Amino acid sequence: MEIVKIPKERVAVLIGKKGETKRLIEKNTRTKLTVDKEGNVVINGESIDVFEANSVVKAIGRGFNPVIALTLLNEENNMEIINIKDFTGKSEKKFHRIKSRLIGTNGKARKVIEKMTDTEVSIYGKTITIIGHLENVSIAKRGTEILLRGAPHGNAYKYIEREMKKLKEDF
Repeated sequence: MEIVKIPKERVAVLIGKKGETKRLIEKNTRTKLTVDKEGNVVINGESIDVFEANSVVKAIGRGFNPVIALTLLNEENNMEIINIKDFTGKSEKKFHRIKSRLIGTNGKARKVIEKMTDTEVSIYGKTITIIGHLENVSIAKRGTEILLRGAPHGNAYKYIEREMKKLKEDF
Protein backbone atom coordinates (compact mmCIF):
# COMPACT_ATOMS: atom_id res chain seq x y z
CA MET A 1 0.00 0.00 0.00
CA GLU A 2 1.16 3.52 -0.76
CA ILE A 3 -0.35 6.97 -0.32
CA VAL A 4 0.24 9.68 -2.94
CA LYS A 5 -0.90 13.28 -2.60
CA ILE A 6 -1.98 15.11 -5.76
CA PRO A 7 -3.36 18.65 -6.13
CA LYS A 8 -7.12 18.88 -5.48
CA GLU A 9 -7.74 20.30 -8.96
CA ARG A 10 -6.24 17.14 -10.54
CA VAL A 11 -8.55 14.70 -8.68
CA ALA A 12 -11.27 14.92 -11.34
CA VAL A 13 -8.70 14.16 -14.08
CA LEU A 14 -7.45 11.12 -12.14
CA ILE A 15 -10.95 9.78 -11.66
CA GLY A 16 -12.14 10.65 -15.17
CA LYS A 17 -15.64 10.67 -16.61
CA LYS A 18 -17.76 8.24 -14.56
CA GLY A 19 -14.56 6.79 -13.04
CA GLU A 20 -13.20 5.66 -16.42
CA THR A 21 -9.61 6.83 -15.94
CA LYS A 22 -9.36 5.41 -12.42
CA ARG A 23 -10.65 2.03 -13.64
CA LEU A 24 -8.22 2.07 -16.57
CA ILE A 25 -5.27 2.69 -14.25
CA GLU A 26 -6.48 -0.04 -11.86
CA LYS A 27 -6.88 -2.51 -14.72
CA ASN A 28 -3.48 -1.76 -16.30
CA THR A 29 -1.59 -1.84 -12.99
CA ARG A 30 -3.60 -4.56 -11.21
CA THR A 31 -4.14 -2.21 -8.25
CA LYS A 32 -7.03 -0.64 -6.35
CA LEU A 33 -7.12 3.15 -6.03
CA THR A 34 -9.02 4.99 -3.32
CA VAL A 35 -9.22 8.74 -3.98
CA ASP A 36 -10.60 11.45 -1.71
CA LYS A 37 -11.58 15.08 -2.52
CA GLU A 38 -8.44 16.42 -0.87
CA GLY A 39 -6.15 14.63 -3.35
CA ASN A 40 -5.06 11.72 -1.17
CA VAL A 41 -4.72 8.58 -3.29
CA VAL A 42 -4.32 5.21 -1.59
CA ILE A 43 -2.85 2.55 -3.90
CA ASN A 44 -3.29 -1.09 -2.90
CA GLY A 45 -1.76 -4.10 -4.64
CA GLU A 46 1.48 -6.03 -5.12
CA SER A 47 4.60 -3.89 -4.62
CA ILE A 48 5.69 -3.71 -8.30
CA ASP A 49 2.11 -2.91 -9.35
CA VAL A 50 1.84 -0.23 -6.65
CA PHE A 51 5.14 1.26 -7.88
CA GLU A 52 3.82 1.47 -11.46
CA ALA A 53 0.47 2.93 -10.39
CA ASN A 54 2.30 5.45 -8.20
CA SER A 55 4.18 6.81 -11.24
CA VAL A 56 0.99 7.11 -13.29
CA VAL A 57 -0.88 8.87 -10.45
CA LYS A 58 2.04 11.27 -9.85
CA ALA A 59 2.21 12.10 -13.58
CA ILE A 60 -1.50 12.96 -13.64
CA GLY A 61 -0.99 15.02 -10.48
CA ARG A 62 1.84 16.91 -12.22
CA GLY A 63 -0.45 17.98 -15.06
CA PHE A 64 -0.23 15.19 -17.63
CA ASN A 65 -3.10 13.81 -19.64
CA PRO A 66 -3.88 10.24 -18.39
CA VAL A 67 -3.01 8.76 -21.82
CA ILE A 68 0.52 10.19 -21.56
CA ALA A 69 0.78 9.16 -17.88
CA LEU A 70 -0.08 5.56 -18.81
CA THR A 71 2.94 5.44 -21.16
CA LEU A 72 4.98 5.09 -17.96
CA LEU A 73 3.80 1.47 -17.83
CA ASN A 74 6.21 0.81 -20.71
CA GLU A 75 9.47 -0.10 -18.94
CA GLU A 76 11.52 1.89 -21.48
CA ASN A 77 9.80 5.11 -20.40
CA ASN A 78 10.75 7.24 -17.45
CA MET A 79 9.57 10.31 -15.57
CA GLU A 80 11.74 13.04 -14.06
CA ILE A 81 10.38 15.76 -11.79
CA ILE A 82 12.45 18.92 -11.35
CA ASN A 83 11.58 21.41 -8.61
CA ILE A 84 11.97 24.92 -10.05
CA LYS A 85 12.43 26.32 -6.52
CA ASP A 86 15.71 24.34 -6.25
CA PHE A 87 17.08 26.76 -8.85
CA THR A 88 15.34 30.00 -7.84
CA GLY A 89 15.46 29.90 -4.06
CA LYS A 90 12.78 31.83 -2.19
CA SER A 91 12.51 34.75 -4.62
CA GLU A 92 9.02 34.77 -6.14
CA LYS A 93 10.14 37.25 -8.80
CA LYS A 94 12.99 34.97 -9.91
CA PHE A 95 10.67 31.94 -9.79
CA HIS A 96 8.12 33.57 -12.13
CA ARG A 97 10.84 34.83 -14.49
CA ILE A 98 12.50 31.39 -14.76
CA LYS A 99 9.16 29.60 -15.13
CA SER A 100 8.22 32.01 -17.93
CA ARG A 101 11.55 31.33 -19.68
CA LEU A 102 10.89 27.58 -19.52
CA ILE A 103 7.44 27.94 -21.02
CA GLY A 104 8.38 30.58 -23.59
CA THR A 105 6.05 32.73 -25.66
CA ASN A 106 2.87 30.72 -26.26
CA GLY A 107 4.64 27.63 -24.92
CA LYS A 108 7.33 27.72 -27.60
CA ALA A 109 10.36 26.83 -25.40
CA ARG A 110 8.54 23.87 -23.86
CA LYS A 111 7.38 22.68 -27.29
CA VAL A 112 10.90 22.95 -28.75
CA ILE A 113 12.32 20.78 -25.96
CA GLU A 114 9.50 18.25 -26.44
CA LYS A 115 10.03 18.10 -30.19
CA MET A 116 13.84 17.91 -30.04
CA THR A 117 13.85 15.13 -27.43
CA ASP A 118 10.61 13.31 -28.36
CA THR A 119 9.38 13.71 -24.78
CA GLU A 120 6.34 15.20 -23.07
CA VAL A 121 6.93 18.15 -20.73
CA SER A 122 4.53 19.56 -18.16
CA ILE A 123 5.25 22.76 -16.25
CA TYR A 124 2.78 22.70 -13.37
CA GLY A 125 2.96 24.56 -10.08
CA LYS A 126 6.56 24.60 -8.88
CA THR A 127 7.70 21.65 -10.98
CA ILE A 128 8.73 20.61 -14.45
CA THR A 129 7.97 16.99 -15.25
CA ILE A 130 9.36 15.14 -18.25
CA ILE A 131 8.06 11.80 -19.59
CA GLY A 132 9.58 9.78 -22.40
CA HIS A 133 12.21 7.23 -23.34
CA LEU A 134 14.87 6.95 -20.62
CA GLU A 135 17.78 8.49 -22.57
CA ASN A 136 15.62 11.23 -24.10
CA VAL A 137 14.29 12.23 -20.67
CA SER A 138 17.84 12.48 -19.39
CA ILE A 139 18.81 14.82 -22.24
CA ALA A 140 15.63 16.91 -21.85
CA LYS A 141 16.26 17.18 -18.10
CA ARG A 142 19.83 18.39 -18.61
CA GLY A 143 18.70 20.88 -21.28
CA THR A 144 16.01 22.17 -18.94
CA GLU A 145 18.53 22.54 -16.12
CA ILE A 146 20.74 24.61 -18.44
CA LEU A 147 17.79 26.99 -18.90
CA LEU A 148 17.04 26.95 -15.16
CA ARG A 149 20.60 28.10 -14.48
CA GLY A 150 19.98 31.14 -16.70
CA ALA A 151 21.76 30.17 -19.93
CA PRO A 152 20.32 31.46 -23.22
CA HIS A 153 17.76 29.22 -24.96
CA GLY A 154 20.16 28.72 -27.87
CA ASN A 155 22.78 27.13 -25.60
CA ALA A 156 20.24 24.69 -24.17
CA TYR A 157 18.96 23.80 -27.64
CA LYS A 158 22.52 23.25 -28.94
CA TYR A 159 23.23 20.92 -26.03
CA ILE A 160 20.03 18.95 -26.72
CA GLU A 161 20.75 18.80 -30.45
CA ARG A 162 24.32 17.55 -29.86
CA GLU A 163 23.27 14.91 -27.32
CA MET A 164 20.35 13.65 -29.43
CA LYS A 165 22.69 13.34 -32.42
CA LYS A 166 25.14 11.27 -30.30
CA LEU A 167 22.25 9.10 -29.13
CA LYS A 168 21.15 8.41 -32.70
CA GLU A 169 24.73 7.57 -33.73
CA ASP A 170 24.92 4.98 -30.93
CA PHE A 171 21.97 3.12 -32.43
